[in-house]
Amino acid sequence: MAELVFFSGTMDSGKSTLALQTHHNHSNAGRSGLVFSKNDRHGISQISSRLGLTSEALEVVKETDFHKLVTQKLSQGEIVDYLICDEVQFYTPEQIGQLARLVDDLEIDVFTFGITTDFRTELFPGAKRLLEIADRVNMLQVETLCWCGKKATHQARIINGAMTVEGEQVVVGDAIPNAKPEGVVYEVLCRKHHLRQVTSRIAKQEHISKSTLPFN
Repeated sequence: MAELVFFSGTMDSGKSTLALQTHHNHSNAGRSGLVFSKNDRHGISQISSRLGLTSEALEVVKETDFHKLVTQKLSQGEIVDYLICDEVQFYTPEQIGQLARLVDDLEIDVFTFGITTDFRTELFPGAKRLLEIADRVNMLQVETLCWCGKKATHQARIINGAMTVEGEQVVVGDAIPNAKPEGVVYEVLCRKHHLRQVTSRIAKQEHISKSTLPFN
């Protein structure tokens, strides 16, 4: 039986790598699938992994209707056995419903990949809907770590070197906490340090400050 499956984890947990591996495995088994992504950090119409793996993908936009798109392809004689959907946290709840209809009406497997909460620890609309209606939710087993060594559970948005919990929900950036402070980057933190807004840069600065002997 076809399923709607949600693979979830924090940044750097291997979601896009798993999406590409899933596509590879099903394709090698002789199945035909479509690959989708949205707001990939390296550009439109692609899935990119931080391990360096990339693949072409159909870019999801607000107007994308998955059910209509797939039924059109089927009516033209194309075979669609499965869908790979990356960055699903950015999809609309309506689009998640369309994916569910493909599973229920047309017996097409849909494998979705994304994070659940944003930099404010609030659920993304797409992820929320998947948690509500997916046949299976799989938390990725590759644990990401906070700078303190504890399991990372939250994404922090850092703008020009300072962590923020205000602003638009979707702002594309990369997970490079030790890069130059200009611009938008993201860092994974444990709950404690996310609530206290202590990023790796701040922790390093505080360590240096405490280690410096005062000279008066």
